[in-house]
Amino acid sequence: MSTPSTSTRPAPSAAGRMAAVNEMTRLLRLLFEVERDFVRSAATLVYRVGEPELKYLVCQHVWESAGHARFLRERGRELTSFGTTDTVRDPIRRIFSEAIGGGGANPLVIVAGFYGVLKPALLAAYRHYLKVTDPLADWPSKKLVEEFIADEERHQREIAPYLAGVEAREWKLHLLQALDDLGGWLGQETRLPLAAGYVWQHEQTPYAHPATCNRGKYPVCSSVFGFDPQEDPIVRPWLTDPKTDARVIRLMVYVWLMMEMDAIDYLATVFPDTPHAPFDLHYDLARHLWDESRHSQFGFRQLPKLGVDLMTVEHSLDLYNILVQMPPHERYAMMTMEFEANSFPTKATVMDRVRELNDFEADTLLAFDRNDEQNHVRYGHRWLPEMMAMFGETRPTEEFVNATREKFNRLAGLYGGRTPHSLPREQRLTGDRIRRLAGVA
Repeated sequence: MSTPSTSTRPAPSAAGRMAAVNEMTRLLRLLFEVERDFVRSAATLVYRVGEPELKYLVCQHVWESAGHARFLRERGRELTSFGTTDTVRDPIRRIFSEAIGGGGANPLVIVAGFYGVLKPALLAAYRHYLKVTDPLADWPSKKLVEEFIADEERHQREIAPYLAGVEAREWKLHLLQALDDLGGWLGQETRLPLAAGYVWQHEQTPYAHPATCNRGKYPVCSSVFGFDPQEDPIVRPWLTDPKTDARVIRLMVYVWLMMEMDAIDYLATVFPDTPHAPFDLHYDLARHLWDESRHSQFGFRQLPKLGVDLMTVEHSLDLYNILVQMPPHERYAMMTMEFEANSFPTKATVMDRVRELNDFEADTLLAFDRNDEQNHVRYGHRWLPEMMAMFGETRPTEEFVNATREKFNRLAGLYGGRTPHSLPREQRLTGDRIRRLAGVA
């Protein structure tokens, strides 16, 4: 057969030339969207699970998944046809919205859905990517995916102890059917269409935040801050009184740090309430969430070393209970522009006093806490105006923050102070007991 002449040979298409790249870019885009929507939806687990160590772990995984999404986006943008927006396509978002579950569902069952169905499917998708890409031509993507596979395998090991004995077969099957309808996250499996009677529960009963956050077996109260050493563990005047023994201040500030668990609970509610936010906003929120989680761990891990029984430390619920009544841009304004921005003078005094103890570990933890909080206020300056715009707020930022502060104070009168002490005064940690633990007469 003769070779066609140049004049009759079909013109090569640009898409045909780049077919191999375009196919891998398509898969990278899907992986980005899955990781991105995991960040949005898995954040709802934080305030619904009760075990502090599980809260911390979910915060870590949300942050690591945000990192995966960011690197996938950066790599994808080096290739053709990745796209310039951060949107998540409806079929993917629909599954994650279903995985969030109803507000009254057993939180560990919901966790089992994420980690027993959606995360294993993501691991399978990453392994499929390695199988179908060229290891040399697509080396940058290959190295990223290899790292993400290691992370996903570790996530499964880390979550396993918290799900031992949890009966979630029915819920996992429900989610698996939704995922099978896609043929896996990358469409790499045989598609099994949904049965005609399948019911999307989130469409029947839209998700709503619980009225209060879960603290599991731990005792609770309205607030750990106060003025009465016979009632409250953090006695406000003692923090800045030069006559207060530095050992007392160290114990009180560790209680303060542990209670940054408040922050992870109410900050986590912002993710699902801003589903169309830019990914970079959610990325910074995920870092903020992980930072606050680490700060809470500072206290959670250090207090027992100083003789404190954690079952005597009541957990304060007021901030969540009040802030969940406010829209997300107001919650974020209070956190970054009020609570964090105004904490620096007191924390500076506390840091100087703790340094008297020559406690290098305490100095290190407090220094990193301060560094992180400075970044969080920067996040607030960066993202609060954009978050305000999302919700149609047109007032100048300063005016809005002032009005939000006043609104918070009004709501505090309605929703604050409602949580009675779980423990009698004789059993719970108070300022007086802290003095005794610190060896102060």
